[in-house]
Amino acid sequence: MTPAEVLSSDLAEAAQELRARDEPFAFATIVRTAGSTAAKPGAKALLSADGTILHGWLGGGCTRGAVKRAALQALSDGAPQLVSVAPEDLLAEKGVTAGDEVDGTTFARNGCPSRGTVDIFIEPCLPLPQLVIMGASPVAQALSALAPQFHYSVATAPEKARSNRPCFAVIATQGQGDLDALKATLAAKPDYVAFVGSRRKYLTLAQKLSESGCDQSAIDSVNAPAGLDLGAVTPEEIALSILAQLVQVRRSAVKQPHA
Repeated sequence: MTPAEVLSSDLAEAAQELRARDEPFAFATIVRTAGSTAAKPGAKALLSADGTILHGWLGGGCTRGAVKRAALQALSDGAPQLVSVAPEDLLAEKGVTAGDEVDGTTFARNGCPSRGTVDIFIEPCLPLPQLVIMGASPVAQALSALAPQFHYSVATAPEKARSNRPCFAVIATQGQGDLDALKATLAAKPDYVAFVGSRRKYLTLAQKLSESGCDQSAIDSVNAPAGLDLGAVTPEEIALSILAQLVQVRRSAVKQPHA
């Protein structure tokens, strides 16, 4: 639970409802004001996936457009945003224009008569990614136990109709229905597929998948063997190496702040 949820039961309940529906949303918190502003530091709001304010209040229309743009950017990048809404002359004094980003702060113009400055922190809250684990092998069991600690929602079968959360799949059947598991997984088109087994074994299965009519690009995209090369031996170590690779894949997709 985030600080914003702790301070407001209404925000907490609304956030839980959105989480239950696997819908992305964002929290907005005013962290600083200067001059005349309607809302003050500490004011919070809950924003929907399209940037609409669902709960809370951040002042009048002076900040609404900037907050919406920042929320959409935060949800797209999966990274927080800090936006400073200020009068045009103050922006000029700082040597920036609306839309500029300097040291992690994006600037926006406040055209309201109040001529105040409002700094707003936007925190994205994205649905937990789904990890589909196929099989009942020791590696599958170890992965199922570890994955929730890395904030995955674990499933045992792929779904063709998914929500807007990312989906990763690991085939850990290890000789018990490998081909059928691969066919079912590739048909669901997850964002990432890994196969627990040797590269040589997967190449044999890949040939059979191709002969059965599976899309060749999907076949080629499967990571085999699954996991980073950590020298893993035990099921728990192999599961850890797979999760390490998933962390690498997930984080590489997130926009990193400028160094």
